Amino acid sequence: MPSAYDNAIKLGEYVFLRLHQLGIRSIFGVPGDYNLRLLDFVEPAGLHWVGNCNELNAAYAADGYARIKGVGALVTTFGVGELSAINGIAGAYAEKAPIIHLVGTPSRELQDARISVHHTFADGEYRRFAAAHANVTIAQSNLTDAITAPDEVDRIMEQALHHQRPVYLEIPDDMVDAEVSAANLHRRPKLGLLPPPETENELAKIGLVLERLYTAKQPVILVDGESRGLNILAEIDALIKTTSWPTWTTIFGKGLIDERQVNVHGTYRDKHGPEKASAYIKSSDLILHFGPHISDTNSHGFTTVPNDAVTIAFSQSTVRIRGVIHRNLPTQRFLSTLLSSLDTNRLTRVEGPKKHVRSQMQLESSSPLVQQHFWGVVNSIIRPGDIVLAETGTAAYGSRTFELPSNTRLLTAVTWLSIGYMLPAALGAGIAQRELLQSGESNGAEKSTRERVILFIGDGSLQMTVQELSTIIKERLNITIFVLNNNGYTIERVIHGRKQSYNDIANWNHQWALRLFGLDDETAAQNYFRARTWGELETTLKSRQVQDGDGVVLAEVYLGQEDCIDGLRDLLHKQVSKETKL
Repeated sequence: MPSAYDNAIKLGEYVFLRLHQLGIRSIFGVPGDYNLRLLDFVEPAGLHWVGNCNELNAAYAADGYARIKGVGALVTTFGVGELSAINGIAGAYAEKAPIIHLVGTPSRELQDARISVHHTFADGEYRRFAAAHANVTIAQSNLTDAITAPDEVDRIMEQALHHQRPVYLEIPDDMVDAEVSAANLHRRPKLGLLPPPETENELAKIGLVLERLYTAKQPVILVDGESRGLNILAEIDALIKTTSWPTWTTIFGKGLIDERQVNVHGTYRDKHGPEKASAYIKSSDLILHFGPHISDTNSHGFTTVPNDAVTIAFSQSTVRIRGVIHRNLPTQRFLSTLLSSLDTNRLTRVEGPKKHVRSQMQLESSSPLVQQHFWGVVNSIIRPGDIVLAETGTAAYGSRTFELPSNTRLLTAVTWLSIGYMLPAALGAGIAQRELLQSGESNGAEKSTRERVILFIGDGSLQMTVQELSTIIKERLNITIFVLNNNGYTIERVIHGRKQSYNDIANWNHQWALRLFGLDDETAAQNYFRARTWGELETTLKSRQVQDGDGVVLAEVYLGQEDCIDGLRDLLHKQVSKETKL
């Protein structure tokens, strides 16, 4: 019988068994002297240790894992380790990715005596780093009492699940082996906060929403990214199918619903999308906005924010109707009751604008690649079950135009925009995808039996976190990487300083990257491709390596230094216009 069912177990064992009960199977992080004894408990709990190249990359990877699996975990050491990770934790906080951050700290004896140990400022002060994390995590705890520790662990983990944001757990070195009660593990094997009881007020608000649905003449469904954490994707899918109402997503929401449905029109992009779609949405008399996440990037510079006067927005435990917020309404239960109460005979039947279909361009095989057509061409390799990631920069803007197959997830730039995030996030997402397939689970409507991640990343962003390519190779993941070589920071150039040297980067020879980070010479040579023209890109996309998606494949594609689309092109034109007036 596992020790989890004994009366007492060590705290380190309790923590990792709890993570296992949450469905976590892989732990990201970097060893350090204050967390080494804690790490001894990882593998005995049935968890896989993914050692990363640095703590920032580990945080990014845990974030990517959480967005696919539902929750992730990270282990760092006190001071130097946790501060290295804090930027990644902040991004997860901004974009609602629940990460349980475990920090191994000096023993209680050292802290109480204010000993000037390493990884401190040598002044006896131990609380600064926890104070910093209080700003980027939703809940924090320092496990210094063996009696209260199990309940504190559970409380902190439940806060991560409920708020869909990172949490912070300090575990002093001498607490790791402390004996604690194991009762919670079998008395409450499934963590989670219970919703409040259903009230007359909740039923009245459902009635109010139903009345708006029945009177709408030109309705719209808009799916945003926080829907994932609200666990309402099944309800949204049912509503889309039941009503057949025209549906769009935000950038953050793209990939959360099936774009192959006839009434799903892809991403709402205002002036950069189909004109008739924008006109229809702006003249709508009802917009159902699920999981709103309002930021400049996610709303194309606030041009796609729904009109409050016609919007019903569903957030965590709140429903906003025409700008008025109604609270204490558990979102999943509210929508489930709404669906079961819905009289479809009273709904308006609308077709909406004609669904946009990307036209096929005849491209001269010897012509150089350009962003305007590149994304439509590479779209063809995306298959059901793929996870696609697009880094901040031109890749993020290009990915908005993708037409995704069923059961395909997209992770792209939304709010935090920390360049370099996507490569380690691809590692985390790939491990999560593998675990889901091994367990027979699926994050979409259509079951997938193959694992593949596709990453689009600029040459500048790659230089931030490229070390994690070695971990991807070590983990034997199937990740196809398109490196957009546009000679530096194109996104920064179009904002300001398009000819300035500070937007240049060192020129790397990417064909050696796979060898450097662990692939054998023969495989590395076979799995590297270079494309400057449409003909070379076609050869790359039709290759066995890209089509099969086995192992790590790196395709380097060359694009113009100032070549960009949509909002980035608008910024570039403004900059050029100012220059001509000087």
